Amino acid sequence: MTDPELQPWQWDEATWRGHVNRVRAGRSLAPESWPGGAKVAVALSFDSDHETIPLRDGETRPGKLAQGEYGSRVAAPRILRMLETYGVPASFYMPAVSALLHPEEVSSYADAGHEVAVHGWIHERNMTLEPADERELMLRSIDTLEWLTGTRPVGMRTPSWDFSDNTLAITREAGLIYDSSLMADDEPYELLADGEPTGLVEIPVEWIRDDAPYFMMERYGSLRPYTPPRQVLSIWRDEFDGAYAEGGLFQLTLHPHISGHRSRMVILTELLDHIASHQDVWYATHAQIAEYVADAAGLNEGDGR
Repeated sequence: MTDPELQPWQWDEATWRGHVNRVRAGRSLAPESWPGGAKVAVALSFDSDHETIPLRDGETRPGKLAQGEYGSRVAAPRILRMLETYGVPASFYMPAVSALLHPEEVSSYADAGHEVAVHGWIHERNMTLEPADERELMLRSIDTLEWLTGTRPVGMRTPSWDFSDNTLAITREAGLIYDSSLMADDEPYELLADGEPTGLVEIPVEWIRDDAPYFMMERYGSLRPYTPPRQVLSIWRDEFDGAYAEGGLFQLTLHPHISGHRSRMVILTELLDHIASHQDVWYATHAQIAEYVADAAGLNEGDGR
């Protein structure tokens, strides 16, 4: 435990090393090759938060909720049509409350062959929760998604990538095989807990490859969209090109209520056109990525579990 009376510069070495080592990147799980000899793996993901972000903050007025409703009413069907056109699977991370509000939507993801994965109960902030509350909400969310889709989720993404000191232990207890909330690499890696291998795959995210930093808007605050969509396309295209050149993973995080608008769907289709112009691309869900790299590394043979 850290003494709350001490400033960080007063911590002894055991204290600051303990914080750093609690959850750490272990060995790289970048495979020697992707399935079928593919040059690059492409993993698209959508966080279907919808109304849960304002609800989490106690915002119950129609204006904010309507913005979230757009994500389910208009954007999600638009995104599903795009994915069907390109024949691309995706992973949908959905808070359980969002799924309960929109059961037909979550079913449509599963019915189309996409992955549905854990994204909290009501987009709560894990780092503000007591360990027992975080555990209860995660387990309840898993059960809810299984009930709605008929398939038990195998992976998670913490709401707002808010990873607490207890998240890893709860994730392991829940029997999930991967997380996608941390940023220690471009390629998948194994998570360590206090220096020990866990057998849990991390599929890393990055704010660069997330639509929210570029497009979010807060009416009464200073937050405004600051990058035109076509400039964002240029960034993401360069990220893909770099992954292709290195034979690695291109992972993208999007939100229906943010990227499902017309001008932003244009750049998503142009990005998919750019990717499709390359040979040897493996499109996969995050679960498929995690299973493949775990098998290649021998994690499913009991290594670290």
